[in-house]
Order: sequence, then structure tokens, then C-alpha cells
Amino acid sequence: MIATAPRALDEPAPRGFAQDVWRRFRANPAALLGAAIIALLFLTAAFAPLVAHQDPLAQNLALGSSAPSGQHLLGTDKLGRDLFARIVFGARISIRIGFVAVGIAITAGTLIGTVAGYAGGALDAALMGLMDVMLAFPSIILAIGITTVLGPSVTNLMIAIGVVYVPQYARLARSSVLQVKEMEFVEAARAVGARSVRLIGRHILPNILAPLLVQATLGIATAELEAAGLSYLGLGARPPAPEWGAMLNDARDYWLNAPWALIFPGLAITVTVLAFNLFGDGLRDALDPKMK
Repeated sequence: MIATAPRALDEPAPRGFAQDVWRRFRANPAALLGAAIIALLFLTAAFAPLVAHQDPLAQNLALGSSAPSGQHLLGTDKLGRDLFARIVFGARISIRIGFVAVGIAITAGTLIGTVAGYAGGALDAALMGLMDVMLAFPSIILAIGITTVLGPSVTNLMIAIGVVYVPQYARLARSSVLQVKEMEFVEAARAVGARSVRLIGRHILPNILAPLLVQATLGIATAELEAAGLSYLGLGARPPAPEWGAMLNDARDYWLNAPWALIFPGLAITVTVLAFNLFGDGLRDALDPKMK
């Protein structure tokens, strides 16, 4: 038996990949701020009834368009509904829209991109041609078309946004597969008789997930903006649902008399989008080997 030399006492223990990523992530103050805001958003949504004691749907016309006060921290809308409660409960809808829409996009896009990149040839050309056709349309126009056909609702809004962003994940997955499938460990697995399904599931997919997850994190922010825009146009959540974009649409007719009804939902959207962008940028830098 060959004895191994003991490690010097002052020699640092080797770090794993996860520890290395966490070290780089926590060294980024902006990323930590984004993560903290996202965590606060999740806690607010999870414990909304404890955070906001008012009913977000309860109307009181006598208190319509009331300014912020001790009773109503952020004021009321034209129907006397408490804005703080509506924003807090609206976080549930906002989180669901972002994650479901991105879930649809990353699932379908990864499947299409992986098949196209691995198969190559005519199938690759056909699938990527379809993605190019979808990318030829402005995302907001394509989303409006889909929601118009399906009808305005939160569910159809999530489907529309998810479909619109499938090409981004498909192209990213395809480019990653083209790189990974030519690496030596994949060639070795193919040489010993591994089938295509096993090659993709065990060797290729685990090695392309990092850029897809980073894109998904950033994509949630974009999905939130798209959802707010479509709801503002009346193609998303239907009244009286406390969705932030719909609240902006509702407040546009009387914002001069009650500017808080427009300002606070807009701030909620802005802070949420900023948080996911900061978190996504930090995660991308942490996962980048060149940042070591």
C-alpha cells in the first residue's frame, strides 16, 4: 500500500463546487440584497393573512380614494379597498405567474433544444426554424395574440408568457448540447454502448442546467413585467383579483386624485423585478468558472 503524505496543517481543505459557488455569491452585495428581497416576498405571500389584516376584496365606498393613514397604510382605491392588503395578497399571484410561466418555457424549451442539438440534421433545422419564426414576432405582440385567442385570465396569461419565451430556452439548450455532446466523457459513454436516452439524461442534461437555471432566474423578472403589461391592457387577471398590473389599470382613471393607487403597485413591480435581476446576475457570476 502506498502511503499518502499528510496534508500540512496550514493547507486549506479543498472546497466543493457548491461551497465555491456560495463563496462567490455571498461576496456580491447586490446579489445578497436581491436574495433577501425575494425571501421577503415569499414570506409575505406565504403569510399574507398575517401580514395584512384587511380583506383585499372588501369595498367601502365611503372611504374611496383615501390617502395613506394609520388605518390604511397605503391608502385605498376608488372602491375603498385597502391597497396594502391588495399588494400583499397580490404577491401570491405575481409569484405564481412568474414561476409557472418560466416553468412552461424552460420545460418546453429545454426539450426542444436538447432534441434539436442532439439529433442534428433536418430535425434540428426544422425545430430551430420554428423557434426563429416565433422570435420574429415582438414578445408582447405574440403574448397579446395568444391571450386574445385563449381569453383573458391568469391561467391563460401564464400560458401565453410561457409560450412566448420557449425559443430563448430552446436556443440556449441547443447551443449547450452542441458543446457538451462532443466532450470526452460523452464520447466514452457512447463508446461503451450507452443509449441516447441515457446519454441525454445522465451525461448531457446535468451539464447544461446551470446556464438554463440562470436564464430562468432572470426570466422570472421579465415574465413579471410581461404579466403586468398584459394585465394593464386588460388581458390578464380579471377584477376584483388583486394583481399588480390590473391595479395599475384600475388606477389610471383617477391617479391625479389618488396617486398612491398608482405609485405603490408600480413600486411593488419595480422592486420585485429588480430583486430577481440582482439575484440572477449574482448567480450567473457565481456559476461562472472564470470568476474563480
